[in-house]
Amino acid sequence: MSRDALAIMAVMAHGRDRKVVEAFAMALAELRDEHATKCYEYAYSTSAPDVRRLLEEIIMTSATWPVYSPFAREHYGRGQAEGKAEGKAEGKAEEAVRMLLLVLGARGFDISDDMRTRISTCADLAQLESWATRAVTAQSLEDLFDETGGQHP
Repeated sequence: MSRDALAIMAVMAHGRDRKVVEAFAMALAELRDEHATKCYEYAYSTSAPDVRRLLEEIIMTSATWPVYSPFAREHYGRGQAEGKAEGKAEGKAEEAVRMLLLVLGARGFDISDDMRTRISTCADLAQLESWATRAVTAQSLEDLFDETGGQHP
């Protein structure tokens, strides 16, 4: 019987013992090939729910955890999607800052360091878009930041 099969059987029979699952996780990390995926999936699918939770906990906290279990795949995928969305939002805000400063510069406005910092540190895309819209027609930089839209009471 192969070591892989013995490791899987050990998890099935003794998986409630944390040290057994930790040893299994270390063995998976050493395999680093398609056998690791198959071993994990088989051990996971044949284990009791409490052993599955322990497998997930140990694998997820491992520095080299593989994306094997349904739990790991779900959370890894969710994390990737959230990270991608966050990166896109940051990229859009950075581009909006760049375009706003470009428009202000093209219009000949002298942008102070404080104003440049205020614009550059803004991460609110809606606010940046509002400023960019006003930057096209603003007569002064004060008009740019005038939240009343130039309508003073």
